[in-house]
Amino acid sequence: MTQLEFAKKNIITPLMRKIAREEGVRQISLLKYIKEGKVVILKNKYHKLAQPCAVGFGLRTKVNSNLGTSTDKSSLKVELAKLDVSLKFGADAVMDLSVGGNLRRIRKEILQRSTVPLGTVPVYEIAVNAQKREGNFLKFTALDMLDVLREQAKEGVDFFTIHSGVTQKNIQILKKNKRILSIVSRGGAIIANWISFHNQENPFYEYFDEILDIAYEYDVVLSLGDGMRPGSILDATDKSQIAELKTLGELSKRAKKRNVQVMIEGPGHVPLNQIEKNIRLEKKLCFGAPFYVLGPLVTDVASGYDHINAAIGGALAASCGADFLCYVTPAEHLRHPSANDVREGIIASRIAAHAADIVKNNKRSIEWDRQISLARLKRDWKKQIKLSIDPLKAGEYRKSSVPRNNDVCTMCGKYCSIKLMDECMRA
Repeated sequence: MTQLEFAKKNIITPLMRKIAREEGVRQISLLKYIKEGKVVILKNKYHKLAQPCAVGFGLRTKVNSNLGTSTDKSSLKVELAKLDVSLKFGADAVMDLSVGGNLRRIRKEILQRSTVPLGTVPVYEIAVNAQKREGNFLKFTALDMLDVLREQAKEGVDFFTIHSGVTQKNIQILKKNKRILSIVSRGGAIIANWISFHNQENPFYEYFDEILDIAYEYDVVLSLGDGMRPGSILDATDKSQIAELKTLGELSKRAKKRNVQVMIEGPGHVPLNQIEKNIRLEKKLCFGAPFYVLGPLVTDVASGYDHINAAIGGALAASCGADFLCYVTPAEHLRHPSANDVREGIIASRIAAHAADIVKNNKRSIEWDRQISLARLKRDWKKQIKLSIDPLKAGEYRKSSVPRNNDVCTMCGKYCSIKLMDECMRA
């Protein structure tokens, strides 16, 4: 049985107990939210995983790190280094988005090395296989699709992004309602072109029941991808985006009836004043399913700083109810990210997630802030650095500018407000 099926039968599994303990929530509450489809647990039933994680209502906001080769950069060693960085700096899950090199080997290496859940976008491997076999990445069939899904599930992949909402009907809506950037999702673009090339319905939509069979067998969480997400803030919350979201909502209902866990992926480029509306729409149209958002990016002009751009949007989105933030690196829109880009992206997204968790009244998050504030009051530099979201960088900054008086820092020196007021209040 799947975790959703256990929850429907009011059975609290050992995995649920582990998650409840780590999250600091009541087991009965967690079971209730899983039963309602408001929480999913990212763990393939056959994947031996040290740190499974749950995503959804009442839990800490999670952060995902994207890894994977490109057609120009396909070093397994580099991607494994990015995985190590992701784990070191606190990613709750990782996704392998590889399209270059030996995809199966890369995925298996990441699965063996990762201590957190692994997600994939299966259409990438499906397209790459078709390119190698037929010389055309669009020459794949529904059977090819199902074969890849089953193989990845057998290997232990914990969640799939599948672009089932890019349908013939929704593409027609896109054509009638022009955007600046039509489709910016790589998977969404592949599916849209497949539909045009074959003049057939999207196999991820047409064969959704068969996909559910696979997901149920292995308890793989389906992450219904936003293939028609806006790629410019000027395209945000348009008819195409909402049409796809409605389709995903219908599919999420079908999945939950089949005891398959499901979450929904959300838009990339959304101005600040539309973020809350987007969260509310997803929760309404998708029956409270966990919302997994890319950023969102709140402006289109932050090239080189899109990790900050995404953190601004992510903090607001999560504070309004988004559950899972997909990080964005400084390399977004510009190049294949480096290991350092990955680090910067994770830290920025974790800050956003933590800021939102304070708004959500997560007691452990608030206590973390209280403890570092007390360390600052006492000028306990060792503890303050340890409690920082990136202790390594905090420690490097402290060491780089040693004060004459080790009790303060070099910003204020003898005029340190905290020390002055400590003395004043004791007088």
